[in-house]
Amino acid sequence: MSSHAREHPPADLTGTRPAGPPARPAEGAARRRLATLGTLLLTFTALPVALLVVPDASGGVVPAAASALALGDAEIPGLLRATGLSLPALLVTVPLAAVAARRLPAWGVLMAGFAVLLAGIGAARLADSLPDIGTVRALQGAGAGIVLPASLVLVWERRNRALSAAWAGALAGTLILAMPLALKAVPVPADGAAVPDWRVALAPYPLLAVAAAGAALAHPLLRGRRHRRPPPPPLRRSERGPLLLVPVPAGGFAFLAVVAAHGWSPGARLLLAGLTLLALAGLAFAGARAAAAGGPSGGAVVMIAVGLLCQPVAGPLAGLAAAGTGNGAPPALPFAVAAAAALAAALAATRTGTRGAVRTGYLLMASAVPLGLAGGALGRWALLAPLVPLGAGAGLALAASLRDARVGAALFGLSLCFPAVLAGQLLVLSLQAARLQRSRPVTDAQHVHALLEGYRIWLAVAGVVAVLLAGATARLCAGRAATTLARAPRLPGNATAGPGAG
Repeated sequence: MSSHAREHPPADLTGTRPAGPPARPAEGAARRRLATLGTLLLTFTALPVALLVVPDASGGVVPAAASALALGDAEIPGLLRATGLSLPALLVTVPLAAVAARRLPAWGVLMAGFAVLLAGIGAARLADSLPDIGTVRALQGAGAGIVLPASLVLVWERRNRALSAAWAGALAGTLILAMPLALKAVPVPADGAAVPDWRVALAPYPLLAVAAAGAALAHPLLRGRRHRRPPPPPLRRSERGPLLLVPVPAGGFAFLAVVAAHGWSPGARLLLAGLTLLALAGLAFAGARAAAAGGPSGGAVVMIAVGLLCQPVAGPLAGLAAAGTGNGAPPALPFAVAAAAALAAALAATRTGTRGAVRTGYLLMASAVPLGLAGGALGRWALLAPLVPLGAGAGLALAASLRDARVGAALFGLSLCFPAVLAGQLLVLSLQAARLQRSRPVTDAQHVHALLEGYRIWLAVAGVVAVLLAGATARLCAGRAATTLARAPRLPGNATAGPGAG
């Protein structure tokens, strides 16, 4: 007699059946839905919290901070250097945390990242010196750099294309939305008075970080222990090697970017950013040789493009729009629509061809450049023209390029994304600084006009770089296809290695 017969005896002689437990398929479906909900909750809280440490919104509180800390004019560059340490710390931490998330339980790595991030956010209210500010911002960047790869591994463990696409869309959308959100948290009154507490610029949304940590704590409960999916295969040398290639050049670039931010000429900073982009492209091509880190659709190069174009294009645009409003807060609606477009396009990538979606994504991102150059106004509706195609293109290209990639390839691309963000920031700020030096504005209106001219030069540069990265991605895809064909088994005669081959 089977075990089921022993556990559930047959019906009695009257034909009635005893009530049994609910059907296992229904129970499994409910657990899967609950696990999906937990993964989405983690994605839409952890990514915004981590990426909100990238922008530096302290520009509006510099007078208040300098007054509270008794800083002279010569010490203002040191203050700005300290508040900008979060992104350099993040980009150095990501590849190391990616290795840790593959060797150790990803949830444990995630909670360690939240512990560091919350420590940096909580200590922001106690910062009363330049070393304190630098330490707080570096802690926030390091915590975010641990959270991002750990959340990616937890999403990839679900082996669900829609969840992976949602993660990619949330990454691209939040990169666009981060600076407007940070500026809205640190408003500057129209009369120029200081904000009540200048330290709010160091940690704009502490309650959101607490909520994200709560979602991370609840993730194992929602995922369930009995029916969780097996973790990805263990870390291999072919996967670890490309990841460990990144920290040394990324650390060197981060150090030079911090030093160059206020001490080098605009031309020298432009040279540093250009060489960094070439080095990132070289790393992407070197990693593409390994199947575990290359990905079938050039995901590493697409990550570089998303990092270079999303935040460095949307962030300065938010600053210019905020300057136009007079209260230091840009209109958030266009950036929110662009973030929603990124998420919608990423989900749509699950139902389209991979290479066609990547090409279309690049086309949309490149089309944002002429739309931004043509638009002279910085009003709420005029901002939609460049931002929506930028968000939709980034979400579509990123989700499509990662759709069939292994977790190692996605982590490798993520480790290249944030050096590209910093390179883009260095490019646009250097171009704006060069324009300010040339025009020497006197009034506020002339100052904003000079910044806008420098930003338009950056848009032209970004368009050229987007075309070059699209060509590099196409070349990588063609090379992978040729390699796959060359390694395919050759059968005698006209036989093919198809599913029906005998």
